[in-house]
Amino acid sequence: MQETGVRNPSHGVETFGLTGLKAVYWNQSEPALYEYSISRGEARIAAGGPLVADTGIHTGRSPKDKFVVYDDTTRDTVWWDNNQAMQPEQFETLLADFKAHAAGKELFAQDLYGGADPSHRLSVRVYTEFAWHSLFIRNLLLRPDASDLPGFVPELTIIDLPSFKADPARHGCRTETVIACDLTRNIVLIGGSSYAGEMKKSVFTVLNYLLPEKGVIPMHCSANVGDAGDAAVFFGLSGTGKTTLSADPSRTLIGDDEHGWSDDGLFNFEGGCYAKTIKLSAEAEPEIYATTQRFGTVLENVVLDENGVPDFDDGSKTENTRAAYPIHFISNASATGQAPVPRTVIMLTADAFGVLPPIAKLTPAQAMYHFLSGYTAKVAGTERGVTEPQATFSTCFGAPFIPRHPSKYGNLLRDLIAKHNVDCWLVNTGWTGGAYGTGHRMPIKDTRTLLNSALDGSLKTAEFRTDPYFGFAVPIAVPGVDGSILDPRGTWADTSAYDAQAARLVEMFIANFGTFEGHVDVSVKDAAPAVQAAAE
Repeated sequence: MQETGVRNPSHGVETFGLTGLKAVYWNQSEPALYEYSISRGEARIAAGGPLVADTGIHTGRSPKDKFVVYDDTTRDTVWWDNNQAMQPEQFETLLADFKAHAAGKELFAQDLYGGADPSHRLSVRVYTEFAWHSLFIRNLLLRPDASDLPGFVPELTIIDLPSFKADPARHGCRTETVIACDLTRNIVLIGGSSYAGEMKKSVFTVLNYLLPEKGVIPMHCSANVGDAGDAAVFFGLSGTGKTTLSADPSRTLIGDDEHGWSDDGLFNFEGGCYAKTIKLSAEAEPEIYATTQRFGTVLENVVLDENGVPDFDDGSKTENTRAAYPIHFISNASATGQAPVPRTVIMLTADAFGVLPPIAKLTPAQAMYHFLSGYTAKVAGTERGVTEPQATFSTCFGAPFIPRHPSKYGNLLRDLIAKHNVDCWLVNTGWTGGAYGTGHRMPIKDTRTLLNSALDGSLKTAEFRTDPYFGFAVPIAVPGVDGSILDPRGTWADTSAYDAQAARLVEMFIANFGTFEGHVDVSVKDAAPAVQAAAE
């Protein structure tokens, strides 16, 4: 093990107030963290070499246990409709109790960066109670050069103590689990949860707060770039095809989840990927599957058989099984995590109502409207008695991580799209020929053909019609695509049923957008769908 038992005051551990520690293991590499994890009983090694850990009762994030400190700085800058407040004195008590709880323990510390663009990156110091958590965050964030470490000064400090149990009465939280963010001093405290994703999303939350003030829009999206520098951004909620469609062997992957967009271009916030592994197979997703067969990857809540082989079809612990690995494990990943200003923005939705066309071109105002809406529709086949699609609106395609008002991000997106003349498309990977249960899923072949036409610019030359409900431009014919699916109304056997369904979805959009109407200008309001525009 490297630096075994070293507690080095020059790294700043004493100045932060974490005193009385048994040891701090600084910036340990993969072999050492494997050894610590196994010797401490935190994890085991699976066949092929990945480290496998269980996260206990928390197999996903706990958004209801996340709090932001309400102080003079955040009072008027945080969107309190979407963020739970913690009083400064409660946070101070919590911080003191965290420090007291850490006394006598061995902690692991990693000095890392959030953000591949040096002009916008955030230096992050992460203290963890578990060695495997230290490996996880080392995989997910960006590692400084060795020459940067001696003088490393953290701008954000995260303390992650799963064994700490919060006291709601004392700390102003909800349960024994707490994720507390002080956005003024850039401190995050995570207690009562072993789910490692809380660390990753805490960094994202802080970047979401800091970067808009610099004219940079933080985005919950994947991104890739072609050989000609034609970068593309893919927004989309779970199940819309964001990972699948952005994984293109002919294009370089910039990142799969979190990016910033400035006037200088795109940059990945992370240095790794956090992929879902449920039902993962070598045939369907060979590159992601390959990462689960090698040393350095962390698998969360994955069931192993008697020979230590991962069973990715087994969701008995959770459907949210994950693999965390450095992005260089993917062969066509960008070495820099940076790309030029995107030429194309793709907003993905899986419309289970069967109303939206497979692709539509958006104006900058329409792009802002649909970005603020963050629409998709889930099918409720796993819930007894529920047979109809369920609309989901997650503003900016990432509501749980948005500290500022959504209009802040929406205005930035609209301005960047307009300034750089970026093409923006809404792509529906959902249902056609009827709603879920009657129609069928949009053919992936047609989706990929339409997407490729959008990315290479050829789709802009198509003839378009205006959708009577949503007002966006829909191509009438595209080479290589079944023309019938381009007009969703025509795919329904009963067009009056389509009209009723479309009007219903329009009303859902309008009701959801009511929250934002007072924060957007007339052009964005005019981009709203309209029931009265029903087709004849």
